[in-house]
Amino acid sequence: MKVIEHLEKANNPLFSYEIVPPPRGRTVKEVVEIVEKLAPHNPPWIDVTAHSAGAFYNENQDGTVERRIYKKRPGTIGICGIIQNRFKIDTVTHLLCNGFTKEETEDALIELQYLGIHNVLALRGDGLNYNKKVAKNRRVNNYAIDLVEQIEDLKQGKFVDELSGAEPLQFCTGVAGYPEKHFEAPNLKYDVTWLKKKLDAGAEYVVTQMFFDNKHYWNFLDACKEEGITAPIIPGIKLIKSVKQLQTIPRHFHINFPDELVDEIMENQEHVKEIGMNWAIKQTEDLLNGGAPCVHFYIMNDVGRVLDVVKKFN
Repeated sequence: MKVIEHLEKANNPLFSYEIVPPPRGRTVKEVVEIVEKLAPHNPPWIDVTAHSAGAFYNENQDGTVERRIYKKRPGTIGICGIIQNRFKIDTVTHLLCNGFTKEETEDALIELQYLGIHNVLALRGDGLNYNKKVAKNRRVNNYAIDLVEQIEDLKQGKFVDELSGAEPLQFCTGVAGYPEKHFEAPNLKYDVTWLKKKLDAGAEYVVTQMFFDNKHYWNFLDACKEEGITAPIIPGIKLIKSVKQLQTIPRHFHINFPDELVDEIMENQEHVKEIGMNWAIKQTEDLLNGGAPCVHFYIMNDVGRVLDVVKKFN
């Protein structure tokens, strides 16, 4: 079932989850164990993140430096196939612009269709740390809106190269929203304007970047309504579990922590996990009471405490 159908048919609160593929060289066992823990709670869907290749440098014994380019976390499509077909749980595959040509994206979407996966999240992705050369006969999607438009073309049976008798692909496309604005946007209004363009291009729902202060979500909803956005906007939250995350999360995700949460953690550092879980419970309760269509948990493979939160609302 498509994400938008889950949202339309829901009679009870929905909780979706996002996991990451294992590091290169590891097996899929850890991911399977996570899904086994999630399955009894009937998740409507599970997102699986995607990662572009990156450049890594190794010093050889002769003193020369060799550049290697590879993905640190491959396997997104394979993991989605396992979840979709072994566990019968709908998956949302993350698709990136950066690091992939339109031809590669088309191949990925065809594979997903074969696997019975019909949900994707269209993202620009992080910038590459190397200059990937693109062949002259290849094209790229520069922004998420370009990726949404390519998916829409495939839904109409329009492939990169004209194909005789081509059949349409069936996908539900989500896009990202940023309650505290995207770090490259000059202000929230400008950011929401571009979100509206992605939805007008064919995206059907929005899932937000994580936030720790619900006022950002409610303000974001107001800005979206003012822009004429009517698509479902799913809030994304994460459980904090260490004092170090007070530094790493803002640096990597360009978000702020509320003073109340920071003060409580710094004054009770030995209880940070308990504080983080209680904070997430309060966030979730407020979001559901305010009418959020679903709460999306960035579990990053830390499933136990997330389920402890979800059990409070079952």
